[in-house]
Amino acid sequence: MPSPVAVREAESPAPQAPTEAGLAPRLAIGLLGMLLASLLAILNEQVTAVAMTDIRGALSIGRDDGTWLTALFEATNVATMIFAPWFGVTFTLKRFTIGAVLAVMLIGFLCPLAPNLPTLYVLRALQGIAGGCLPPMLIIVALRYLPPKIKLYGLAGYALTATFGPALGTPLAALWTEYVSWRMAFWQIVPLGLLSCVAIQQGLPSEQWKPERLRSFNWVGFLTGFPAMLMLVIGLLQGDRLDWLNSTLIRVLLGGGGLLFAAFLVNEWFHPLPFFKLQLLSRRNFAHGLLTLMGAVVLLVSVNVIPAQYLAQVHAYRPLQTTPLALLVAIPLLIALPLTAALLNLRRVDHRWVMAIGLSLMAISCFLGSFVTSDWVRENFYPLQSLQIIAQPMMILAILMGVTTGLPPTEGPFASAMFNTVKAFAGVAATGLLEGLGTAREHFHSSMLVDQLGNNTLVMGAAVDAVHGLGQLAHRIHEQAVVLTSADLYRVMAGVAVVFLVVIPVLPVRIYPPWSTTPHSSR
Repeated sequence: MPSPVAVREAESPAPQAPTEAGLAPRLAIGLLGMLLASLLAILNEQVTAVAMTDIRGALSIGRDDGTWLTALFEATNVATMIFAPWFGVTFTLKRFTIGAVLAVMLIGFLCPLAPNLPTLYVLRALQGIAGGCLPPMLIIVALRYLPPKIKLYGLAGYALTATFGPALGTPLAALWTEYVSWRMAFWQIVPLGLLSCVAIQQGLPSEQWKPERLRSFNWVGFLTGFPAMLMLVIGLLQGDRLDWLNSTLIRVLLGGGGLLFAAFLVNEWFHPLPFFKLQLLSRRNFAHGLLTLMGAVVLLVSVNVIPAQYLAQVHAYRPLQTTPLALLVAIPLLIALPLTAALLNLRRVDHRWVMAIGLSLMAISCFLGSFVTSDWVRENFYPLQSLQIIAQPMMILAILMGVTTGLPPTEGPFASAMFNTVKAFAGVAATGLLEGLGTAREHFHSSMLVDQLGNNTLVMGAAVDAVHGLGQLAHRIHEQAVVLTSADLYRVMAGVAVVFLVVIPVLPVRIYPPWSTTPHSSR
């Protein structure tokens, strides 16, 4: 076990930009490069997910086999986020990020050229590892180099990757699959990656790597945490397809992953150089931020997925037809995010009120969505999605402010590892929740509709005549079951928003903008 002196030396911060001075143009270019690298990782994930139907069709991959392309990528992506900050600090943020970007680009270029499905599985898993290294670096750089006056604007850049990036996935997937080639879903990251590498190389200051940290590498944490997260993510993403706990594989994945992750957390609590610094949870705002982040991510995923699935199943919309709905949210966010950062940068504004307003708008949006009918088309979702333009920045930026305010740069890697892992895992959990709950409710509503028709032979005969055959009747029943399921999912999400809204008066405490001279609360 390394001595406390060795640990302190290993954790010594890199030289920082002067906090009272403005942001130097060269450093701003480096930060922009880090933002592009993080955005690249999100776009690579979202675009390939939306375009997966076309990718499977082009490569003659069945649906069941295709689910593993997503599961392997997501599992390695989430698992890597736990450890990426440690490696970034060890090998320097500049070298590590550029290496990860180049790896994502190279693997992305090779994916459409894979000679067989097993090779494609390996490439997607490796790309998940490389992509998982990128988002955590952005928070570390923002905490280390941004002057207090503009720190919230830097965090707004990170929020951009969590809100704007996913919303842009559908339009880009539609562009490539409809007008160019499905291969562009993988190759689109190449120009953006080259630009980010040049900006990072030119803008970020050079540092010395820290080989002494390798001698105190947390092997127990790595050998328990990495497989634990792999098992949990794969279990959640494959659970609905394999019937959850009725499948031996899912029971092993979720049970074994849970036990390994518990062992990982115990090790992290006692290890002198951990990947997760669990002691940070003693700070009330940090604990509240991670808790609320899980709910916020579930809400963000849901308000994107529910309309898209409804339109695809009820009205046979392809990504091209749902693009205006995604762009309605994505483009205004470019303005809403910096405006929200400016609002939170005012000393008299309480971030808890901003967060509460964002959650309230999210609850209202989901409540309105619960009135969905089979007559709804894309335009009916516009008012609901318009509320997201205000709600999403308020939630995410207020959470980021609560988590990061008062953190010294030396704790930035720990905060980044925990924040990004929670965010990514919550996204996977939201997908599993929507799939599992959606399937259960759709089966319930289908059974109830069939029972109602079957119990009334006159109504049954009239329904068959009205839709010209049993095949058409089955389609109408399925359509109505999808509508009722969408309404149920919206109600559940409205409840989730209300639950996290109730927590706000209890757990977080008042904090002030980073530039304020008032002492920050670290509780």
